[in-house]
Amino acid sequence: MRLGPSELGLSLVETLGTLGIMAIVVAVTVPATVRTVGGLRLDGDARNVHNAVGLTKMRAAAKFSRERIYVDLTTNSYFLQSWDKTSASWVADGGSTLLATGVSFSFGALTAPPPNTQETIGQAPACRSNANGVIANTACVVFNSRGIPIDSNGNPNGAGAFYLTDGVAVYAITLSATPLIRLWWSPAKTTSWAQR
Repeated sequence: MRLGPSELGLSLVETLGTLGIMAIVVAVTVPATVRTVGGLRLDGDARNVHNAVGLTKMRAAAKFSRERIYVDLTTNSYFLQSWDKTSASWVADGGSTLLATGVSFSFGALTAPPPNTQETIGQAPACRSNANGVIANTACVVFNSRGIPIDSNGNPNGAGAFYLTDGVAVYAITLSATPLIRLWWSPAKTTSWAQR
């Protein structure tokens, strides 16, 4: 029995051509997918930090105590703390949250903060120990019992901010003394802030 041309299958040239087209499609889609996933990681982390700052503010007012969000710049993690008046110490509320792989607390190469937020770009002031000593490689935003951000002396301070980047984009979570919490975005290479 003899097979017709349609029953013989694909030739080597046809198979190589199909594999070549598939390789081109993969080469185009994989980098775009990786960029999208990276952008989603950064966006998710920025929104989580933004929400944590809002939660800290609300807890301070609800519990009528000082609360803070403590950022460890070395490990790229953060957690909430409450001031315990009885023991005169900061007590962690819950566990630590790590940023996604490839995301860090940094503003990269940007040189200017979002408009009408800080005089110069920079993370929030360093956290203070129970004895009011500076804790290296940290950043904290502290809220008083009225939900207003304060400095280490207890004075209202609306210049705190947290910056996160993945090297492609930068997010900023900024505070004002009112206390308005805003989320900003900029490309990592040029300062072009847009409120989110």
